[in-house]
Amino acid sequence: MSMGTDIPVEDLPVDVSRIEFFLHWLVEFVHHFGYFGIFIMSFLESTFVPIPSEVTMVPAGVLVQQGHMNFWIVIAMGTFGAIAGSLFNYYLAYYLGRRFFYAYGKYFFFTHEKIDKLDKFFVSHGDISTFTGRLIPGVRHFIAFPAGLAHMDLKKFCIYTGLGSGIWMTTLTGVGYFIGDNKELLHRLMPYITGVVLLLVAVGVVFYIWNGRKKRKNGSVDEENS
Repeated sequence: MSMGTDIPVEDLPVDVSRIEFFLHWLVEFVHHFGYFGIFIMSFLESTFVPIPSEVTMVPAGVLVQQGHMNFWIVIAMGTFGAIAGSLFNYYLAYYLGRRFFYAYGKYFFFTHEKIDKLDKFFVSHGDISTFTGRLIPGVRHFIAFPAGLAHMDLKKFCIYTGLGSGIWMTTLTGVGYFIGDNKELLHRLMPYITGVVLLLVAVGVVFYIWNGRKKRKNGSVDEENS
């Protein structure tokens, strides 16, 4: 069986790690199923299935570099897959979340009052929370749950999920494209790349908070002057 990286599975060294073998398999999966494979993997990654988007989009970037795929279609399918997976979680929480927590929330110290606070939070800050949540490892898998539980506006949820996912998918595809199949370099650089993204998220959140306080302050001054 030939892999997407032109390395037959049966020729892989015995000491190849499971992760490395899994990455080879993912390249083959994406190569075999094409753009639909990217959509499916991104869909699963955005639900509660613990599949990091790195293991899908970076190999896809490698295939773009090799001329097997189109850069922009890869990003589009990854983004649409992420939105679809997030909508699965959103609707799961939307229709079942409140029923569950109203019945059993007291056992998890999650009262009706806390649900009301969550509603108010997502009315005011749902956009920035959804957007930044898609860029934070470990959070992106679950950010749709509180959004659905709080009945966040669906249009806003899709827009900000798409924006955050699009940026992350573009980053990972670009990493695969420029680094190629150099796994050692990839393992060295990914923590730094993730760190840069987290730093930018932190800067964005600080600006959002500062801008919000500035608007509230200016609003208070206008009320006093009127």
